[in-house]
This record gives sequence, C-alpha cells and structure tokens, in this order.
Amino acid sequence: MDTTRLLRTTGIVLAVAGVLMSGCSSGSSSPSASASPHTSKDRAAQARTQEAALQPLQPLPEAVPEGLRPYYDQKPSWRPCGVEGFECSSIEVPLDYEKPGGDNVKLAVSRKKAIGPGKRLGSLLVNPGGPGGSAIGYLQSYAGIGYPEAVRARYDIAAVDPRGVARSEPVTCLSDSQMDAYTQVDQTPDDQKETDELVTAFKEFATGCEERSGKVLGHVSTIEAARDMDVARAVLGDEKLNYVGASYGTFLGATYAGLYPRRAGRLVLDGAMDPSLPALTMNRDQTAGFETAFTAFAEDCVRREDCPLGRGSARDAGRRLGDFFKKLDADPVRTGESRKLGESLATTAVISAMYDEGAWGELRGALQSAMDGDGAGLLKLADIYYQREPDGSYANLMFANPAVNCLDLPPAFNGPEDVRKALPSFRKASPVFGTGLAWAALNCTYWPIKPTGKPNRIEAKGAAPIVVVGTTRDPATPYRWAEALGKQLSSGILLTYEGDGHTAYGRGSTCIDSAINDYLLEGRAPARGKRCG
Repeated sequence: MDTTRLLRTTGIVLAVAGVLMSGCSSGSSSPSASASPHTSKDRAAQARTQEAALQPLQPLPEAVPEGLRPYYDQKPSWRPCGVEGFECSSIEVPLDYEKPGGDNVKLAVSRKKAIGPGKRLGSLLVNPGGPGGSAIGYLQSYAGIGYPEAVRARYDIAAVDPRGVARSEPVTCLSDSQMDAYTQVDQTPDDQKETDELVTAFKEFATGCEERSGKVLGHVSTIEAARDMDVARAVLGDEKLNYVGASYGTFLGATYAGLYPRRAGRLVLDGAMDPSLPALTMNRDQTAGFETAFTAFAEDCVRREDCPLGRGSARDAGRRLGDFFKKLDADPVRTGESRKLGESLATTAVISAMYDEGAWGELRGALQSAMDGDGAGLLKLADIYYQREPDGSYANLMFANPAVNCLDLPPAFNGPEDVRKALPSFRKASPVFGTGLAWAALNCTYWPIKPTGKPNRIEAKGAAPIVVVGTTRDPATPYRWAEALGKQLSSGILLTYEGDGHTAYGRGSTCIDSAINDYLLEGRAPARGKRCG
C-alpha cells in the first residue's frame, strides 16, 4: 500500500505501488476461475464460499523457543540518525526461522522517544505498506513528526524496515537504466509479438532478482516479517505490540495478530487487505477499486472548466482517457528528457493520482499538458509512483513488492492464455484500467522461487480489540476488504470513512483521527458500525 500522500510525505502506503508492472496483489486462482466471466453476485457468493472453507491462520506457541531466545534478548545500541530527535540501530533475525542460529538477516530499526507529558505507553510500531515501503522513511518523514502530538507524547514512535526492504538487506533486481526500460514496456499487448515482449520483461525482471538478491529473496514472506516484528517488540521492551499499519501494512499487522494473538496490543489496520482472497479475486477487486476512484475523479473533473476530459459524463471522460492512452500507445509524446511518455507511463501517472484526491488538480493539469504534446507532468507523477529520484535512481520498492507478493501466494495466472480468458471480467471491473491490470498480474507466473504462502482467514482469537479502517472509495484496498477483515478477526471493529483516497488516518477527517487517537491513548475502541464523513 505509499507514494500515496503524493506530495505530502515520502512515506509509501501501498498495496499501491505494486499494481502495474509489479503486480501489487498476489494470490492463487484456478484455471476455471480465470476463464469464466461470472456476474458480480456469483463472484461474491463464490468468494464467500471459498473464504468459509479456508483454514484460519494458526497461532504460534506462546513460549519463545529456546533457539530463538538469543534474538529476543538482543540489546540494541542506539545512535542519533536522520532528522533531529530520531535514533537508529539494528537487530538480527534468523534468515530461516526453522534454522535459528544459521544465517541471519540484519534489520534496520529507528525510533523517536516519547516527548511527554503523560504516562508513557511503550512503543508504537508503524508500517506504511507496499509491500516494499520503507517504514523508517515513513517514520522520519511523517509519522514521527506528523502523528498527533498527544500520541507522540506518550509513545516511542518506532519502525523496522522489513527484511528485503530499504535499509534491511534490500532486494535488488535491475539497474536504473534497466528499470527505466521496464517501466515503459507495453502493458496492454495488442498481438503475439507484444505479448512475448511483456513476458520477456517479466522473466528478465525475475532473473535479475534471483541473481542480485541472494538468499534473502526466498525469505521475505509476510509470515517471516511478522515474526521479525515480534522480535522487534521484545527488543524494544514491550510486552505487547502496539501498531499502526496502512495498506499492505494491515496484512502484516493482521498476520502478526494471527500468529501472536495474546501479544497483540492496540492495532490499527488502515486501508485493510483481505487475507482470504486468491490472487485473481484480489487483482480484479483492486481493478474495480481504481475504477471507483477514477469515477469519483471524473465526476469532479467534468464539473470544472479546466477538465481535459470534457464536460460530459464520467463515462464519457473515461472513454476520452482510453482514447488518449491508445494514442500514446501508437505515438508517445516528448517529456523534455530522453524518456518519452507512452501508454504505460501515462497509465501509471493517472493511477498514482488516484491515491489522494489532493493530487487531482495536478493530474488535470498534467493530462492537459500531455494532450497538448508535453508529457513532463505525467512523467513526474509516474516517477513518484515508482520512487524514481531526479538523478534517475530507484528505491527498492518495486523490487521488494513482487518479491514479497510472489512468495506470499501462488500466482494469479499460469500464462498469457489465462490472462486473455480473464480480460472480459477485468474490463468489466474497469473499462479504463482493466486490460493493463489484468496483464500486470502475470508477473508472479515467472518468479524463480515457489510461493510459500496461501490465502488464509485470520481470526486472531484471544486478541484485544483490533480497529480495522476502510475508506468507501479507496482505489487500492477496496472497502469490501476492510469489511471482510473486520468480520474475520474475532475482535475486529470496523471504522468506516466515507470518502476518497487511500487510507484514512491523518488525512483530514477529525472524526476518524479522534476515534483512532482515543483507541491508541485510552484503549477505547470505536463503537461498532461507526462511520465518518
């Protein structure tokens, strides 16, 4: 789930970033599911039946195994780092939890101590999502300075970059120039030649990850990252984990609660994912989520004089955008640098602006400029999404994202033919984005390491109340996912934000912020069914 608060913070909150070329959502599907264009009611009923049949994630033993005790007993050496007031250190965790004492992974940790006054409540671990978003980057650029003062007064705000991410032995796949080329590959192939080129790009990306990332590539699953968080909890000196996770961070937090329900403290899961879904359903749901967000943008746009998509209906605006994408597919426009703006980068740019309605104005201007022959504005939005710096370097978000997703769950498709069979249902979910997002889900098909996870219900029986936050027009984590997770968790309480954008906490709703702050500070969960405008 980040690149989300586009221009407000460098923290990434994503199920986001992985969508296009990285295939944000991963999971399993059967060939029959990909081949049949069911009605939405049929698919919903099928999903409920499949979910009910899933076994819940089983908790681990409460006692720490003797082989893991040295990891839990670490004493980190803290030093000043980054922005004033922050401390950094590192801890070690087993590369393979089944083989403690063998190869280890070094995880970067950072915190900002509670500023007072008031009784200290321990540590509050934060994660902005992804998978692949830097938790430490999010902490130091936003959470540690932008969370409400009352929360920062009583908690040490802390972060751990998950294994394979940013400062924690990051997964690497491509050089910067190779990544530039990868982001421009045609994601809506029109013939066999373009299909082969897309498949080749996915294969080369996967091979690059295998060659450049070593042993860590096979051990970056969410289960392992959740186990790492328990080590971090102990090292930070907390009996229970207090946590705010956004987007993919909700999956990480829910997984922690499922594994360690008795150690789950005050957990806020904002922009929730549904861990019970197979990849095909998850990708298609997310495709529909982007369509919902685009419709909200288009309805706002067509009422404005500066709308580059005309003054008709939202559906008309979608058709005009689709026509513009097709034009770019055939004839990319200049950007003021060597890269031109083609359909792939333009689509990424539009999707990036769907995460926050505060970016809609910038998108309108960038679209108009691109339609006039200058693609620099849309290229900028695409670069923000991909975490490409002005010097041409990339953060490892787009490498860690598929590395985690492709390990967590089996791939959505077995090959291009499965994608072609699924295209009608994706296009129905989103006439604007459906084709590209269907093909993007092919990336895990060619991953060099077999998946170790599968869809699971997460019940976390015995956990304290867990607050699950859903935004009704969230593009990346559709509201129905929050509803589903809230029902799965035995102590889940759904808090609803009726609005646009990805995630809700800290985005301007006093109602949402007050409810979450009361929970974090007083342990008082919101009333069941609470909705905020």
